[in-house]
Amino acid sequence: MIRIGLTSFNEHQALTGKPRTTLFEYAGFLPLVELDTAYYGLPSRKTVENWLAQVPDSFRFVVKFYSGFTCQEKWQDHYGSITEMKEHFLEVMQPLIESSKIYCFLAQFPAQFKCTKENVAYLQTLRELFPDLPIAIELRDYSWYSPEFKEKTHQFMKRLKFSLAMIDEPELPDTVPLDLTVTNPAFSLFRFHGRNQAYWKSRDAQWRKKRTLYRYSDEELTELAQAIKQVAENSQEVAVIFNNNSGGDAAENALRLRELLDIEDEGLNPSQLGLF
Repeated sequence: MIRIGLTSFNEHQALTGKPRTTLFEYAGFLPLVELDTAYYGLPSRKTVENWLAQVPDSFRFVVKFYSGFTCQEKWQDHYGSITEMKEHFLEVMQPLIESSKIYCFLAQFPAQFKCTKENVAYLQTLRELFPDLPIAIELRDYSWYSPEFKEKTHQFMKRLKFSLAMIDEPELPDTVPLDLTVTNPAFSLFRFHGRNQAYWKSRDAQWRKKRTLYRYSDEELTELAQAIKQVAENSQEVAVIFNNNSGGDAAENALRLRELLDIEDEGLNPSQLGLF
């Protein structure tokens, strides 16, 4: 099964025509969403329960791990131990974990997280912390994909039952490639960031917005659709997340990709036009 969704649910005016979209409304158009809320700070358990209450049974969530787990936040400022942090995370996310609506948790590591013995050991620790969770790993440094380490990266991910996220981003000398290797046949995750070469490495005041300012062409989407079909042959489930929304392009790209893949999503929430 292939599901297509977007990063966040509230900023996609192309879906509803409204500046802000509720999760209930979003789930009338797409069956999948990536939520990055927990990356910045763990939400309350009530918030997680509210997410679940707004979506149908067929809906799925990709939830980004808290940054303390991905070496981007000094967790010691908030927790007495990594075990305490883990227990807080599990307590908050338990309703989602126990439901059928979790697709996976996303551990997105920064470019500074290079292929070293220490970082390989940390990934092992992450799996030991969460032995039963479906986890996708996004690596943002090319060293993991270099000729020296690429095959070892694949084998390591397979051994730990991590799904190595399949990333589409600008092709530059040190960016990660779109690697279609399935490392966990239970599920695969694509993340499409856009191909804005000019601003990908910008670090001015607006860099977060500029780097995903991109609209995929029909030709590019057709190319990506073929990649998705290839992965779907070796994966029980495939999720595709569009993260190219600086200019509001993600939703329209997602809907167009759905057409190209001839997907008819079933069991979505009723849209406003379908209520009467």
